[in-house]
This record gives sequence, structure tokens and C-alpha cells, in this order.
Amino acid sequence: MSATAATIEQSTMRKVSWRIVPYCFGLYVISYLDRANIGYAALQMNKELALSSEAFGFAAGIFFIGYFLFEVPSNVALNKYGARIWISRILISWGVVATASAFVQTAMQLYILRFLLGVAEAGFFPGIIIYLTYWFRAKEQATTVALFTAAIPVSYLIGAPLSTWIMDHVAGFGLSGWRWMLLLEGGPAIVAGIVNYFIMTDRPEQAKWLTQQERGWLTEELRKDHAGRRNVQHLGVIAAITNPKVLFLSLIYFIYQVGNLGIGMWMPQIIKGLSSSLTNFEIGLVAMLPYAFATLVMVLWSRNSDRTGERQKHSAIPLLWGAVALGLTGLMVQPAIAMTLISLSLAGIYAFKSPFWSLPGLFLTRSTAAVSIAAINSIGNLGGFAGPYAIGAIKDWTGSTYGGLLFLSGLLFAAFLMTWFARMENADDAQTETAEQHA
Repeated sequence: MSATAATIEQSTMRKVSWRIVPYCFGLYVISYLDRANIGYAALQMNKELALSSEAFGFAAGIFFIGYFLFEVPSNVALNKYGARIWISRILISWGVVATASAFVQTAMQLYILRFLLGVAEAGFFPGIIIYLTYWFRAKEQATTVALFTAAIPVSYLIGAPLSTWIMDHVAGFGLSGWRWMLLLEGGPAIVAGIVNYFIMTDRPEQAKWLTQQERGWLTEELRKDHAGRRNVQHLGVIAAITNPKVLFLSLIYFIYQVGNLGIGMWMPQIIKGLSSSLTNFEIGLVAMLPYAFATLVMVLWSRNSDRTGERQKHSAIPLLWGAVALGLTGLMVQPAIAMTLISLSLAGIYAFKSPFWSLPGLFLTRSTAAVSIAAINSIGNLGGFAGPYAIGAIKDWTGSTYGGLLFLSGLLFAAFLMTWFARMENADDAQTETAEQHA
């Protein structure tokens, strides 16, 4: 590479990285705050609405039913209307539903609004994942996705103390603390949706914040990067959804999400169970620690995946250590040891994410991957219903969350085995070549 080309690459990718990644990161933090803050609301809400553990698990999980039903249609609409318009629509609609959740009076009203929140947010995550492929080459994608999805643990880092502080210190107008928390944390999504319409850039060719030379270099680099990928298939929407490898990855992600979101939704109550003397705000501070550790491990692990170019083992190994740590957590009674093991399990759970989302690109073209990622995310996120609900049912049955943690550990181990032994490369080269010729 010449000195001039190296200089253009450095300046272009620096601008793209600082413009695209922090912005998408911020949007996802807002998204996950509104999705996960029900876990903190439960510290007060369950008593006020007379929710059993099983009922809370259902309320936490029904979000993902709406998410499942509208994920693929939402991503098809994103491809049609562009990321700027469709992401703005998603942000505004989920902000409206999230703020309305502050005024529920019955369990049924809560169920309905949680379902609608899933409908509103459907398509956001896979849409952003595909959006990032418009700006970053394959060799940069695991790290880029890691920096974006680091918003998930960071949202818990921010949300844990913020949500519990609001619940303990904000009141008035007849609204209790958990209602104020839902109201105040839902508003930023509406504002972000309006702002997004004016500042998001759909494609590199439209980026006025890049010079003409930088736009040309990036467009050509992305074209060559895409053309240089072999053993990929171009499929229609139905074929992409029903492709056996896509369905297999969907099953892996479903099992993974049962464990991941089961822990996330129940974390505040798990911590409260370790020490009954903690205030809501202190629970929030304690909950920050596992997510801080998970964020660091997630980014470092994904950088190693980009450095080596290996995806599959980098997806599988974190599931194994997450399963082992979570299983041991269910056997521990000392709070310090239990929190250490929870931190290790969350680190494994989050380290899995970025390498995993690179797997569809091993056998599908980018346009097909847009639909397949939506399908994987949609089907997989049904685990977000099963996980919280299963822990709630097991807790009601056993009187403890530890049985639920052991159950989730077993599922993560099953996901590890499936990921480790999966065959992601196309075995039928002739079929692949034919597909490429017609792409």
C-alpha cells in the first residue's frame, strides 16, 4: 500500500469510526434502557401491581413476542426506506410506548404495552448491524459490532444506578418511583428519533462529512471487500429465512438468549436475594460491577477475533465459560463469590455476541445476510420470553432463583456444543458458484 493510500485509509476510517460507532452506540444504550429497566421497576412494581414471580417473568418476556412477529418485516422496510427514515420511526414509536408504560394500572395493561414495545423496537438491532456493513470492511466488523453491542452492558452500567436512584428519589403527581423511572427513561428515545432523521447518513456515497477522495476510496474498498468473499450465497427472502444454516444459527441464538436475558431481567432481584439489607440504589451500584467487567472482556475478545480472522471458536468458547460460571453461581451462597461468578458468566455471554454476528457472512452475501440476521435475531429473541418466564416459574416452584440459574447454565452449554461443531462453510461449491453467477 502506498503512503498516499495509507493516509487516505487512515483519515477515512478515523472519520467513519468516530462518526458512526459512537452514534449507533448511544442509540442502542437508549434502546436497551427502555427494554431492560423493567428489571429495576420490579423492585417496586411487583408489589404495587400484585405480580407474582411468574407474572413478572411473563411481562418481561412478552416484549420478545412482539419483537419476533415484526422483526423481519421491519428489516425489509428498512431496506426499502433506508436506515435514516426507518430507524427514526423505530426510535419515536418505542419512546411513545415506553413512556406510556409508566401509567399502567393492571398486569394486563403492562402485558399489552410490553408487547407493543417489542413491536415498536423490532428491526432496530439487525438494522444497525447491516448498517455497519455499509461502512466497515469484513476485517473490521467484529470489533465494530463489539463496540456497538457494548451498549448492552453499558446500558446496564448506566441504567442500574440511574434507574434505582430515580425510583428512590423522584416522586410526585401521584406517581411512584418506578413510574417516574419509566417515564423519564422513555423520553430520550423520542428526542433521538427526531434528531436521527436529520443527521444519520445512509451510505458512504452520501457522506458530506467525507471528502470526495475519501468517499471514493471507501466505496471502492467496500466493493472490493464484498467481491472478494467467496463461498457465499445470494438468496431470496423466503430462502434466506428457511436456509438450514440460518435456522441452526437461530436455534443457537434462541438458547443463548434464554440464558442472557433470563439473567439480565432478574439481576436486580438476584442481587436483592443475596443481601436483603441493600437499598434499591445500592442494588443498582452492585449490578454495575458485572457489566463493567463484561464490557471490557467483550471488546478485547472481539479484537482478538478480528486479529486472527477466526469467528466460530471465538463464538463458542465464551458460551462454555459462561455456562460453567453460571452453573457454579447457582451453587454458591456467599455474596462476594456469587457476584464474581455472575461477572464471569456475563463476560462470556457478551463476548459471544460480536463473533457470532459475523457467522452469517461466512456463507451468505450481504444483501441476503440483511434478512437472515433479522430472522436469526427474531427467532433467537423468543428466548427473551422463555428465559425470564422460566426463571419466574422455577422460582415460584422452588422458592429460589438458583434452580433457574442452573437451568440456564445447561442451556448455554448446549449452545456451546452446537456452535463448536457447526459447519458454517458451504459444502456444495457448485451450488454456490451457480448462485454467485446469478447474483
